[in-house]
Amino acid sequence: MRTRVALVAVGTLLIGYAVVGALADPDLRPAGVLLFLAGVLAGHDLVWMAGLLGVGALLARWVPERHRPVVRAGVISAATVTVVAFPLVLGVGRPPDDPSVLPLPYGRNLAVVLLLIVVATLLTCWAADRRRSRRPAPDGPGGAGGAAAPVSPSPPRR
Repeated sequence: MRTRVALVAVGTLLIGYAVVGALADPDLRPAGVLLFLAGVLAGHDLVWMAGLLGVGALLARWVPERHRPVVRAGVISAATVTVVAFPLVLGVGRPPDDPSVLPLPYGRNLAVVLLLIVVATLLTCWAADRRRSRRPAPDGPGGAGGAAAPVSPSPPRR
């Protein structure tokens, strides 16, 4: 609880600092800032969260329960990396007369990072299955450990 209170206090101070800094800026256009904030809110709630919920529903249907946390983490990581890298892949802001701006093959690099995320996710699921299959099965009647264990006679009741 103390950590939450501290985080809220630090966040409030940072927001206050940003508001004071923005209000002190003579070039501030409040309508532009409000439009930007509305766009960010709409993009987050209408696009990002709706997509995340839809993908989560698909994962719940198609991925075994034991692998869902790992696959969720992999999918969210891949989506986040893609959203961040997409402007670079598209070359947004690259002037045609200056090849030194955005000089790397960002599409290929994004594909490599996404492939690494997929491989890490699959290896983690595979390792969890191997650990699970090496665990000894519970013994006793109804267990998967083979023959039922002998049952000792109970003492007579008086």
